[in-house]
This record gives sequence, C-alpha cells and structure tokens, in this order.
Amino acid sequence: MAHAHHAAHTHVHHIEERKEDSSQGDLKTKVMLRQAASKTEKSKRSRTKNHKTEDQNINLHKFSSKLESISANHSKEKCAKNIRIALQAAGADVSKHPVAASDWGQTLEKNGYKKIKPAFNRPQEGDIYIIERTSGHTYGHIAGYTGNGWFSDFRQKTYAVYKEKDVKYTYYRLDS
Repeated sequence: MAHAHHAAHTHVHHIEERKEDSSQGDLKTKVMLRQAASKTEKSKRSRTKNHKTEDQNINLHKFSSKLESISANHSKEKCAKNIRIALQAAGADVSKHPVAASDWGQTLEKNGYKKIKPAFNRPQEGDIYIIERTSGHTYGHIAGYTGNGWFSDFRQKTYAVYKEKDVKYTYYRLDS
C-alpha cells in the first residue's frame, strides 16, 4: 500500500514540476492536481477503514466447519491455536493474539464478541467459552460451539473438561 501511495504522490509531483517548467505555469492546473491528490488519499483511507470493518464480519459456518475439521479425538493441548485458526478462517482479526487460552477475551471482544451469562444449556453456533488458569492448567482452556458440540483441539463430550472445583468460566457470544 505504501508503494502505491508513493507512486501516486511521485506521479502528481512529477506532473506539477512539468507544469512549473512549462511556459504556461498554469496555477489553476496545479491547484486542481493537488485537490485530486488529496481526494485520492482520503478515498484510500476511507476504503481501508471499510475494508477493516468488513474483515471483522465473522462467518459462523466457516468457523464451525474449520474448527471441526482440525479437531482431534483427544486433546493435544493446542486449544487456543485451533480456535485462532478457526476464527481466522471465518474472517476474524486475530493479529496480536495471546498465547494462553485464558487471555483470549480481548481478542474475542475486538471481533464483536460480548461476555454473556454462561448458556451451556442453550449454546448457539459460534459461542466460545474460556476457562481461567487453574493450578493444574496454567494456560486455561478455550472452546467453541459448532452446532454439533463443543470443540477445541478435540471434540469435547461436554463443556466441563476440568475436574478441579471452582473452575471459572467466561462465556462469549458474537454480537449480532
């Protein structure tokens, strides 16, 4: 993108120099060229903003399909990686994502997810929950609901994958 900007800027600058060198030195032409360059730059910035917003629309079907396709039968201790891959395939912005599953809340929120009261008895496709770190699980856990069950790096039999007592869950749903 920077190269295109510099090329356009150089082109306009080159035209302005040629006009100044010409015997006419038409001031109106220079002003019009500067205005056109300014409009072009504003238009580029506007398209970039819109493009970023469009990228953050998450396709829940793609999320579910990808998550199911990369999940194993048993845990590989890569839950956050699988959720990241599925979210990315669905159009989410996962730049600057955390490593630990328990730290994924902000990344979900920047993509339109909202914290809600846990709804394990009525999950919706695309719901994601996070389990905070415990003494036995220093990275925590993250899983997504696909419509066919809870998946992380494996197909879970239930959402309750930790045996410890007092496990803390944070539940997220995409704001529609």
